[in-house]
Amino acid sequence: MTRLQRRLLRGALATTFLLGAPGMTQTTLQPSTSKVQQAASPERLLFKDDGMTPNSRLPTLVYRGVTLEGDKASALEKLFTANGWPARWRYTVYDFHHYHSNAHEVLGVASGTSRLKLGGESGQEVTVQAGDVLVLPAGTGHRRLEASGDFLVVGGYPEGTGDYDLQRPEKATHDASVQRIAQVPLPGADPVTGKQGVWSSAWKP
Repeated sequence: MTRLQRRLLRGALATTFLLGAPGMTQTTLQPSTSKVQQAASPERLLFKDDGMTPNSRLPTLVYRGVTLEGDKASALEKLFTANGWPARWRYTVYDFHHYHSNAHEVLGVASGTSRLKLGGESGQEVTVQAGDVLVLPAGTGHRRLEASGDFLVVGGYPEGTGDYDLQRPEKATHDASVQRIAQVPLPGADPVTGKQGVWSSAWKP
């Protein structure tokens, strides 16, 4: 089995709640031919555990205005996949607070604009537009507050990520989620800059 076939198989196994959402397009992975023309140093956002949303000791990274050649959605898919974060879907961000306790996630805005809430109910509002990329460590709360009609996101996860879960902020599941988050391995590279840039210092063991 080739590397591409293995990636396709992993993508096919991702039959979670997220991938079952109406309107979501699953991504067919392709070899990367995209070129990143610009990737400024990312913003770093830290969110505390509020007893409902665990969040993470690792910062959320927000890259602004990543310039890519050609169709942005396709370019983001190729970029993430080339850097070891295979793209899995094209969709939006859910309009309710949620997080993933067993996976880090990258969200690349392919078109439109949106106002998001990161870090759970007590977190921070962030406005994003086409070309922005968010790297969310496992446990980081996120939801869509409002968005333009053409808002489209490309989502990806580090290689080796199986079926990622979807958790709502609840006290009853909080402690078990914290334990799972602690077991999620660090990825081998940044989805935007690969093994270069600030990622290696921002996400230290």
